[in-house]
Amino acid sequence: MFLLISLLLCALKVSSLELTTCEDAQKVSVLTCGSPGRDGRDGAKGDKGDPGEGLRGLQGPPGKLGPPGPSGARGPKGDPGDSFVAQTKLDALEKEIHKLKSELDRVKKLQAFSLGKMPEKKFYVTNGKKVPFTKAKFLCTELGATVAVPKNAEENRAIQSVAKDATFLGITDEEVEGTFTYVTGGGRLVYSNWKENEPNDYGSGEDCVCMRVDGLWNDISCTTSLNFVCEFPA
Repeated sequence: MFLLISLLLCALKVSSLELTTCEDAQKVSVLTCGSPGRDGRDGAKGDKGDPGEGLRGLQGPPGKLGPPGPSGARGPKGDPGDSFVAQTKLDALEKEIHKLKSELDRVKKLQAFSLGKMPEKKFYVTNGKKVPFTKAKFLCTELGATVAVPKNAEENRAIQSVAKDATFLGITDEEVEGTFTYVTGGGRLVYSNWKENEPNDYGSGEDCVCMRVDGLWNDISCTTSLNFVCEFPA
């Protein structure tokens, strides 16, 4: 509509005006009325709004490991642990046991030199007193020993050299007549050194065994008082 009015105004003007004038007027009118204006400048930035009420997002993955820091100062030395204390006590105890064993070996050697003999793993002693066989067994047992029993020729000679007189041996046939066994157990004899025609169970009964001065054996009454030799494990 505005364009049509502009054209009518141009037609009413003086004819001396050139067509280009109307066209210019049309162009001006069109430019004046139809062209949009320039954008305005940006306004000032507004304040930060409140956080939203929605769910918070998931936490992101951890970042890369940073370089190691410098070593800290060395702390004070701690007290020794229980295992260390126990081991120290054990070592001291083992040393004491070793020392006691050495002393015991020395005492045994001294006894063997002064009182008895020690073939292989046995040790023989005597006090030189004469007693019945029951008393001899009691006295040896009280010492932690037994009445000596030779189980080979070497032990027989050792007991003979210690006794220096007729002595009881730890052998009897009290349980079964004629079957001599060790009073400490162990069955029948593995070694014997009987005198000729012995044992003979002479008289009222001879259930014990004695070693004569010459080292030969003879059966004898258990109530007879004789020397005795005690045997210890070495």
